[in-house]
Amino acid sequence: MNAVEIEQAITDLAERPFDPAEFPYLFLEAFGNKATTIKRLRAGASNKSDLGGVLQASNIHILTCDAGRVMQALAALKASPATAKAKAKFILATDGADFEAEDLTSGETVACAFKDFPDHFGFFLPLAGISTVRQISENAFDIRATSRLNRLYVELLKDNPEWGAAERRHDMNKLMARLIFCFFAEDTDIFVGKGRFTETVAQMSARDSSNTHEVLATLFRAMNTKREDRAAAKIPRWAEDFPYVNGQLFSGGDEVPQFSKIARSYLLHVGGLDWTKINPDIFGSMIQAVAEDEERGELGMHYTSVPNILKVLNPLFLDDLRAKLEEAGDNPRTLLNLRKRIARIRVFDPACGSGNFLVIAYKEMRAIEAVINQRRGEPDRASEIPLTNFRGIELRDFPAEIARLALVIAEYQCDVLYRGQKLALAEFLPLRNENWITCGNALRLDWLSLMDVGGSGVKLVSDDLLQTPLDQAEIDFENEAGETYICGNPPYAGLSSQTSQQKADLEWLFEDHSPYWKSFDYVMGWFWKAHYFMHRQVAKTAFVATNSICQGQLVHMFWPMILGASNRIFFAYSSFKWRNLAAHNAGVTVQIIGLATDTGRGARLFEASDSDETIEKQVPNINAYIVPGPNIYVDAVSKAPAGRPDMYWGNKPVDDGNLILSSDEAMRIALETPAARTFIRPYFGSSEFIKGVPRVCIWVTDSDQAEAASIPTLARRFERVREFRATSKAKETRPSALYPHRFRQIQGNPGSQSIIVPIHSSESRSYLPVGLLPPGSIISNAAYGLYEAPLWNMALIASRLHLVWIATVCGKIKTDFRYSNTLGWNTFPVPMLTEKNKADLTRCAEDILLVREHHFPATIAELYAPENMPADLRAAHDRNDEVLERIYIGRRFKNDTERLEKLFDLYTKMTASAAPAKGKKRKAEANA
Repeated sequence: MNAVEIEQAITDLAERPFDPAEFPYLFLEAFGNKATTIKRLRAGASNKSDLGGVLQASNIHILTCDAGRVMQALAALKASPATAKAKAKFILATDGADFEAEDLTSGETVACAFKDFPDHFGFFLPLAGISTVRQISENAFDIRATSRLNRLYVELLKDNPEWGAAERRHDMNKLMARLIFCFFAEDTDIFVGKGRFTETVAQMSARDSSNTHEVLATLFRAMNTKREDRAAAKIPRWAEDFPYVNGQLFSGGDEVPQFSKIARSYLLHVGGLDWTKINPDIFGSMIQAVAEDEERGELGMHYTSVPNILKVLNPLFLDDLRAKLEEAGDNPRTLLNLRKRIARIRVFDPACGSGNFLVIAYKEMRAIEAVINQRRGEPDRASEIPLTNFRGIELRDFPAEIARLALVIAEYQCDVLYRGQKLALAEFLPLRNENWITCGNALRLDWLSLMDVGGSGVKLVSDDLLQTPLDQAEIDFENEAGETYICGNPPYAGLSSQTSQQKADLEWLFEDHSPYWKSFDYVMGWFWKAHYFMHRQVAKTAFVATNSICQGQLVHMFWPMILGASNRIFFAYSSFKWRNLAAHNAGVTVQIIGLATDTGRGARLFEASDSDETIEKQVPNINAYIVPGPNIYVDAVSKAPAGRPDMYWGNKPVDDGNLILSSDEAMRIALETPAARTFIRPYFGSSEFIKGVPRVCIWVTDSDQAEAASIPTLARRFERVREFRATSKAKETRPSALYPHRFRQIQGNPGSQSIIVPIHSSESRSYLPVGLLPPGSIISNAAYGLYEAPLWNMALIASRLHLVWIATVCGKIKTDFRYSNTLGWNTFPVPMLTEKNKADLTRCAEDILLVREHHFPATIAELYAPENMPADLRAAHDRNDEVLERIYIGRRFKNDTERLEKLFDLYTKMTASAAPAKGKKRKAEANA
């Protein structure tokens, strides 16, 4: 369950008649506990309470009590030995009238009337595995409002299914946008009298809801009619007090779907909330999920925290504005110039969704402008920052409408905050008719025209912006010749998750520019469009993107087109989790990349410390791997450097399963035909090695082919392999039908003692799961092997240094590391090792192997699970890291960024020293 669903569930619980026996179980159920869990608690199997309540270990101790005994019950829960023994995080006591709870970790408490406890739902969200509690408690209203609107939306579609069809979806979205505005307007005195809209609907609509749709339609028509025209429009007296809103919000028809009694009740409940608490930057990103069928089950997933948005906006331009404000002091002329500069700034989000980046940018700029006006003695001065300078593109029409509405609400709230409600109200209505959010495909639209660069913008006019999605913005900017900042969080969509339309978009963009476009992540299209824009207009860009675009082969496929003489990365955030409000959500790993065309000095690199604090580092340059250093690209190398053994891809059977056996199959064959045992070998790929899943293979060399073929069981399998290969659609496979007794592809020296390196392994592990296999083992094509290699090579691969290198230059598939011998091993920079260095590293590798052996039969997967890694194994790896890192710099590295910085420095020197030699060789060959 997500936060919105939990809020709905506990609101339902609070409205039910209080049942002291059932309440604890219903409370836990509301936070997502499964029926089997509740059943075990009811039966007493997992209920550890010593007070007759319900105690769920590691979570909460709940006690219902007699009237007036809540405080004493809470004290008893806190003093209970069972509470401490079960490590309960929360205690809760209630008598159905009063409600008290305490977070035993932080000491925070809740005390309220029972009917009001849903107001504090965020307090208990850790019970559901949701950790963004502070963000939720700060924005609890937005979640409750989303929950109520979702109920209303779903109920309306039950009785009006045609409004959920594609051709009526826009009408439904229009209704929701209108209602949101009305709820906000009635609580902020935009409408005369607090709660006037909801009160009018309640009074004028029948209790059986038969005319609710007519009442709403009349109110909407009134708000779209100027006062002097209302008599002719026959607006009834009870609707005359509502103002003319304009802004195209209520134009384009006033049809409203039929309301059931339940839907009318939900409508009035939504209106009963305090809409002064709305956060347009957050609410918009949540409410858009209400109107999207495929996303309604993920309410709250669109939440983007303000701190995360500011990670983009602050270094992009807000930090500079604040620094200039600090420099200006109280100098009136300098302050005036800064205010004029701010008024000309354009902020453009070409994947704006419901406008949260634009809203936050607007609110932050208004805060700076307010300080300027205060220092200049002009606190009541009207803002010179026009909403129309905050432009966006959104593919879907409803989020685009919400983005416009969110900006309008943000403008009003800022006016109230900085100028007072009287002035804010005087200038708020009627709304302006302009449209500054474009509905369309950002990768297909001309950004230069949308931003009216050079006066080339196309003006379009619409009678109903809610009814007619536009593919161009319809107005000029109010302030020309200003700075432009492009920002946002575009859709990521890696290769495997792209739709056919997204693939077509990438082809349309890149077909004439890159032969690699089929491998690109969708988000790369936004960087390319920004690059094109920045070459024709002075601008800066900052996008959130998955870290995959700065890892592996995508780096040298894409970034040389972007970075160079004219573009640079002027700030970046190294990888961090971009989280939302979903339960147990780990978040996607992202980076933030800021691009500029200026030749400014240095760059800002931000990274998270072990304590989750952000550390800023000033560096000369940031390369495409988001590492301090020159713009260098790591290319695959076919051979290992001198002094290191070659790493070979494992052996590929291409056998339709006939040369690979389970342990049971191998045992049966060995019992039936003892002679076959000679040809049965242990078989290891990534899964077999990491998870300890035993498999074996039939391994026959050419010299043993006749003997193996004389064994009927094996001969039958060889014949099936021959038939499979001979009829293969792959022409390169068919010739291997001539030798069906052996694997199609064999490399290295299989069967000798080997070091195995799985190709795929989880990113959650702190170290790569490398290991030593006994002689006779065969490595599959799901792993790499070093054959008869000194053990110090294993110490290199098992190090943190090697992990961060391959994570950067090899990249990942989904969330797993994807190892490559040519990109990861052959390019890995290692200083010259002395014999003592090799001996020390060999001992480190031996220690790791001995500790693993000590924990037998635990598998690699079990030993290297982050939360369960044995202390002695971690200590062995720490010792290995210390020995190796002292070889590099004489001490331990401070963090992974420092590790990468050193590795790229060594790689730059390594490739530079190799280049002249290669050039001399070519020259010598030319003269031969």
